[in-house]
Amino acid sequence: MTMDFVARDFSGSNTITHSGITKHFKNVEPWHALAELVWNGLDAGATTVQIEIESTETGGTVSVTILDNGTGINIEKPDENFRRFNDSLKKDSFDSHGSQGRGRLAFHKICHTAKWFTRFEGIDARIVVLSSNLSAVDGKTIQQHEQHTLLSRAESGTCVSLTNFDKNLPTDSFLISEFSKEFGPHLVLMPEKTITINGIKILPLSHTKTSVAIKTNSAIFDVDLVQWDEKPGAEKSYLYFISSKLKTIYKQYSSLNKKRDYYTSVFIKSPFLERYVKDDGMLSEPFTSFLATEDFRMLIRDLNAFLRHSYADFLVSKAQEQIDAFEKAGDFPDYEGLDHAESKWRLSHVKEIVKAVLVREPKLFVGGNKTQRRLIIRLLDRLSVSNENSGIFDVLESVLNLDAAAMTQLASQLKKTKLDNIIQTIELLQNRELAICQLKEIMNIHYKDVLETPDLQKIIENNTWLFGPAYEILGAEEATFTTTAKNLRSKIKNINEIEIEDLSSDVTIDGANRQVDLLLIRKKLQLDARGRKFFRCVIVEIKRPGVSLKNKHLQQLDEYASILSHYPEFNSDLTKFELILVGRNISKEAYSIHSRLKTSEVYGEPGLITSDDKIKTYIKTWPTIFDEFDISNEYLLERLKTQRASLSSSSREELVESLQTETTQ
Repeated sequence: MTMDFVARDFSGSNTITHSGITKHFKNVEPWHALAELVWNGLDAGATTVQIEIESTETGGTVSVTILDNGTGINIEKPDENFRRFNDSLKKDSFDSHGSQGRGRLAFHKICHTAKWFTRFEGIDARIVVLSSNLSAVDGKTIQQHEQHTLLSRAESGTCVSLTNFDKNLPTDSFLISEFSKEFGPHLVLMPEKTITINGIKILPLSHTKTSVAIKTNSAIFDVDLVQWDEKPGAEKSYLYFISSKLKTIYKQYSSLNKKRDYYTSVFIKSPFLERYVKDDGMLSEPFTSFLATEDFRMLIRDLNAFLRHSYADFLVSKAQEQIDAFEKAGDFPDYEGLDHAESKWRLSHVKEIVKAVLVREPKLFVGGNKTQRRLIIRLLDRLSVSNENSGIFDVLESVLNLDAAAMTQLASQLKKTKLDNIIQTIELLQNRELAICQLKEIMNIHYKDVLETPDLQKIIENNTWLFGPAYEILGAEEATFTTTAKNLRSKIKNINEIEIEDLSSDVTIDGANRQVDLLLIRKKLQLDARGRKFFRCVIVEIKRPGVSLKNKHLQQLDEYASILSHYPEFNSDLTKFELILVGRNISKEAYSIHSRLKTSEVYGEPGLITSDDKIKTYIKTWPTIFDEFDISNEYLLERLKTQRASLSSSSREELVESLQTETTQ
């Protein structure tokens, strides 16, 4: 022991009673007691704060050590720092979190004893506070060999030791998550600072950063907007005016504070702000003088415009997330009975209307039940396409209390949405109408020369919508089912044989025999009208255009259906078949086909031959398919005034090449 060392006692009492202190921490969570001690270190200028937690094998907390490399605690004036409560000397320092000088005493929420070992300007000291009497501070200077080993070689800093725990701390993963929220803005602003828990580095919450430069009369201000995916602790949305040393000179609420799910921190930097930095022994202008300048007004005006634009982008993205959730929940109409192109437009149109409303009023659907939400969506849908569609603006204006500018903006959004969807519908129908015209030309003029493979095969695969809206997307081939279906078909006697009487006029038997019938076989999981899943198996057999459909083809189709219905692998109530036989024409001598088609007209499905719970069979001709398209799209085609292309001069190669492209989907 050094002979001339005399311990100096600076013990005393806090400026508030024990019971008064405990009231201040009534709602503090155990993990936040540690966070307050970390803030104390950061407030003292620490660049590194290390937390080490010792636990038992069963998760009980034994001790906690918090080490920082800050300036330490100045024990020369204890009445002006450690023994103050709710009146810290740092109250005028906007970059100081512990502005009320009380966070250090939150330890009593988790343990009985707290010891501070500190080194400030070469002076070592130890301070002890017990949870049984928080107003009493036991403080003494100590010799170097009495200093905590973690501070023995440090120039300055503080080491807090917490022992005698009566509450266990949460898991490390929980603490890391909460510290990420609590210290996120500080770590983004000062990335050179490090906080660790048992060696694991604390990282800021997930965020995005957008930067912009704002010019005023006297200066250029660099603005960083940090948008957080989650709320960063108790931090509100502030504007931070930052010095060149990344110290907060001043802060104020952002104009978009307390927006739902929108959490931001805005950092404003400029050499112009250095005149307002408070440094010891140096004169500085009060920041309030800047608040009264034209530069400040220009800065805030342009900054608020930038923030509003950012918030608008955020609302659009959040609205799209809600739209996706609504669709997944089945909140949008299904438009049964409408042509696919029209139903696709209607769905897209009402989605954009709902999105526009959500952008304007994000809380509209929050808290409502599914029935209410569906009712609102369906009313908006019906109103938007009715003769009273202009009334949608009256409804929205009265409900959302829109001003003239907002109403004009919403109207513009809805009109643009409607125009975009109409343009898409026009292009879709034009492409499909062109495909129909090209196929007509092939079947009427080039039917003798067209080949099933590769001509018709790729055409059909790229245009499955030809068989009706239900067949627009049949999916990729399922190899096992395809192989099985083809093998079963091969069991039908003479199914691939062609006789002279099967052929249309001008078609030779040699050309026909070069090709086999085209099969399009698909298996897809779908939902029935009650929302139950089942396997939908579609088999489309296309006879070569030179062959007329006869009674024997009907018999073969019936036989194929019978084989499939009795095949063990497909003997499930959840597997259903649709067999479609397509030809260029039906022979006048095919009495059985014409009779079955006539009998099945009562079902209202063109081409239906037989129907039961397991299998439906159809016979269709290309002219019938063409007429079905014209009839189902007559309303739209007439009003879109599509100009039919003249294709009489087109060659077979040109028509086939055009149809085999995927633009007609």
